[in-house]
Amino acid sequence: MLLAVSLVVGAGVGCGSDGSAPPPDAAPDLTFEFGPYPLAASQEITDDCVQVTLNNDEPIDVNAVELASGMGFHHSNWFWTKEAYAFGDDGTFSCKSRNYNEATAALAGGVLFAQSTQNTHEQQQFPAGTVVRIPPRSKIIAGIHLLNASDTAITVPLQLKLTAIPESAVTIHLAGISFEDHALGLPPMAMSAFTQECDLAPDYLDQLGKMPDFNIYYALGHYHTLGTGLTLEAVRPDGTSTLVYTTAGRVGDALGGPIDPPFSMSGYSKLRYRCDFYNDRNETVGWGVGDQEMCVFLAFSDSPFNWGGGETFDVPPGTPSDVGGVPTFTQPCQVFFTSLNGTM
Repeated sequence: MLLAVSLVVGAGVGCGSDGSAPPPDAAPDLTFEFGPYPLAASQEITDDCVQVTLNNDEPIDVNAVELASGMGFHHSNWFWTKEAYAFGDDGTFSCKSRNYNEATAALAGGVLFAQSTQNTHEQQQFPAGTVVRIPPRSKIIAGIHLLNASDTAITVPLQLKLTAIPESAVTIHLAGISFEDHALGLPPMAMSAFTQECDLAPDYLDQLGKMPDFNIYYALGHYHTLGTGLTLEAVRPDGTSTLVYTTAGRVGDALGGPIDPPFSMSGYSKLRYRCDFYNDRNETVGWGVGDQEMCVFLAFSDSPFNWGGGETFDVPPGTPSDVGGVPTFTQPCQVFFTSLNGTM
């Protein structure tokens, strides 16, 4: 598949409408086009990845990301990583051929953008001066999931646009938060919920000598057609909690957005997330693509660390408890972190 790249100098940073030159330190917008991807009727592609090497000698401070595609583009999560990660030619390739997965991509860099399921035009916009910084000598990489649910052939375009701002305008650097629960087993013909509590305090105390005190600026949930909602809460050491973010959007809706004002983690030690489902089928549904399900949340914070983990292995969900008449499955949460430049 082809890859096209264009730079639009000054876009988004106050270029004059009269055609005047942009400020000397204006950052260029970067637009990347992949594909287009032909899909036969009812065809699904789950092992395609895309990447572009930025060849950047200086950091790129990204204030907004915009994805544009079309019917048949199901989902994607985008990361920045070191150039050497999943080494090979730019463009589209088999994820398995380069041992790509989201966990290793996050550890090799950080989260850049998360797309809501089947939302074919979505913008992730941060407040003024707030950015995800892509360090020098980095690449952008993503696993893409294509699904043609129609009975006719289609062609799927893909464009990703990064709006950067000059370093002089940057006030806040964001880090990624990404947790996922693979221990799914949705009971047939029933509602169910899957939840984890992820304790950030031990690593925060070990590294910085204090409890978490960062702010969360943006959050997004990810599930498939059986998902009915996702809730993210902050939990205090005494077990009480406060809502951070919730969505009851369905597939095709925007399942993420800014948290305004940003949520302060001061006084809290854990993040708890819960995915709710209604399985209207006669069989149990597990983790996976196609007609299977997922439970993922992604967020951005001003923590000095990228956070990630959850239950990343496809294990049985265990025995549920009854919470308000809903079978609720709980798994321990593994927590990993890297610094903002991708090191442990």
